[in-house]
Amino acid sequence: MRIAEKIGTRRPFFSFEFFPPKDDAAEKNLFATIEALKPLDPGFVSITYGAGGSTRTRTVELAKRLRSEIGFDVMAHLTCAGATADELRALLNDLRRGGIENIMALRGDPPKGTEAFVTAAGGFAHASDLIALIKSEFAFCVGGACYPEKHPEATSLDADLAALSTKVRAGAEFLVTQLFFDNARYVEFVEQARRWGITVPILPGIMPITNYDQIDRFTRGCGAVIPPSLRAELEARRDDSNAIVDLGVAYMTLQVADLLARGAPGVHFYTLNRSPATRAVVSALKAARRAW
Repeated sequence: MRIAEKIGTRRPFFSFEFFPPKDDAAEKNLFATIEALKPLDPGFVSITYGAGGSTRTRTVELAKRLRSEIGFDVMAHLTCAGATADELRALLNDLRRGGIENIMALRGDPPKGTEAFVTAAGGFAHASDLIALIKSEFAFCVGGACYPEKHPEATSLDADLAALSTKVRAGAEFLVTQLFFDNARYVEFVEQARRWGITVPILPGIMPITNYDQIDRFTRGCGAVIPPSLRAELEARRDDSNAIVDLGVAYMTLQVADLLARGAPGVHFYTLNRSPATRAVVSALKAARRAW
């Protein structure tokens, strides 16, 4: 089913993101995670695409497996990085044959070890270009990414919103945010997006905190901010991994409940291919049976 048609049909609406495994052991762990999360009945699952297109084949194959073997509605990530327009068309045709109806269209990050994005010869420089290709030649439902705290490369939030508006005009039917920890940033961002005429659903993206150094590295890389009060609590527990997980689950439960209460159409979880934290949060919220 097309995600844009599914969002808003039920509340709460949850979705989960996974990344392609690098070896057999990682694949076994991923499918154990998927089996643990499957009873939570996600609205959809998404499969990421490595920096520079490094997991291109695995992304396509995993997306098709989750659709055919598990029965999930799947959103496959696709980036401009390292691919020509014809190569992207071939991937889209492969996904279409596999029954995939939804694409997250991204510019993509530079390959590891490089800082600047380089447009592939015969490829695209912007996500909006990829979206335009998909919408002109295929029938996929297309999503786009957005940044409540501004894309790290954008000169200003207004410049970032202008680029986002271009994505939506090109055909993005819904948006998923980068991770954040301050809900006020999301609420303010949605209000600003609406003033720019961006009316599509904006799903907040949330990442569980299970490791302090890891979340610190992620936030520095994507420009997200850990609120000072949360950072202080994490610092105080830095040498106690169990305490970090307990705090992370508690914080995320409150954060997601608040987002839903403020009218977010659902929540997209960056699972990191692990189930316990996400399962605990979603299970607690469903058990509460609140009328969001």
